[in-house]
Amino acid sequence: MPRTLDIQMNSFPIAGTFTISRGAKTQADVITCVLGEGGARGLGECVPYRRYGETIESVLAQLEAARPLIEAGISRLDLLSAMPPGAARNAVDCALWDLEAKRTGESVAARLGLDSLKPLTTAYTISLGEPEVMAAQAREHAGRDLLKVKVGTGDDESRIRAVRAAAPEAAIILDANEGWPEPVLERHLNIAAEAGVILVEQPLPAGRDALLAEIHRPLLVCADESVHHTGDLASLADRYDAMNIKLDKTGGLTEALAMKAEAERLGFGIMIGCMVGTSLAMAPAVLLAQNADFVDLDGPLLLARDREPGLRYAASLVFPPESALWG
Repeated sequence: MPRTLDIQMNSFPIAGTFTISRGAKTQADVITCVLGEGGARGLGECVPYRRYGETIESVLAQLEAARPLIEAGISRLDLLSAMPPGAARNAVDCALWDLEAKRTGESVAARLGLDSLKPLTTAYTISLGEPEVMAAQAREHAGRDLLKVKVGTGDDESRIRAVRAAAPEAAIILDANEGWPEPVLERHLNIAAEAGVILVEQPLPAGRDALLAEIHRPLLVCADESVHHTGDLASLADRYDAMNIKLDKTGGLTEALAMKAEAERLGFGIMIGCMVGTSLAMAPAVLLAQNADFVDLDGPLLLARDREPGLRYAASLVFPPESALWG
């Protein structure tokens, strides 16, 4: 039965500006793969990420190059060797999962043996800014259970303390996005621990993070930019306590499931994260995150508008996707 591939580029405005240590943006540019087969339709979304050398144009080119294999009926397992990890493969892989569910009538959750999906507590992101601006954001969202605070400068003490004072009851994750210079690493980790922060993501640049193995870490440190796929895990065991698994890094749910299992076997804590995308990008990650230690799937909450239908968010909870959205 012939399979068709439709590739779409969509832009969704961000509510305000999303700022991290590497820069700011005001819209989320995403690519959607729509696979058709036998009257069924499967969807997958990806977010090209410049930090990893991706652009809208490069991901579109990857997808077009793979079109003959995709339309010839390539399987998810064969896709792992046919395309490299990254955004393009993620969109195709997630669309294949959705297509299988729509064609067979068996949900992705059922295929994964997830008998009962539960809503998850997700982090909400506070963008990098001046301390008083970040404090105002934190105060507005102080009732949430978990805040993810973007840092990543040579002097983040005032930011950490301002956010903690503004949201005294919330659990806090710091995400430095590779932005802490080595001379301030230990000081910032100690300040974070004093402020009751529960985890710090990627304080040092990927490939230049060996210092983490040499110092005392007073709280959990999580790899993000340093880890992309299963093969990266073993080499990071001496410097990280947890791994941030994102579908756009692994290249889809299929690899992410294998990576999560191996990370757990190696004793890492598990964080399931996201790029800034719509509910379609978050939906498969909600399944992946069902027993994760930390969940950061707030992409749609940062947008001025989401897809319809979208995921249901209530307070700090994100609910499992309905089949009309994905899976």
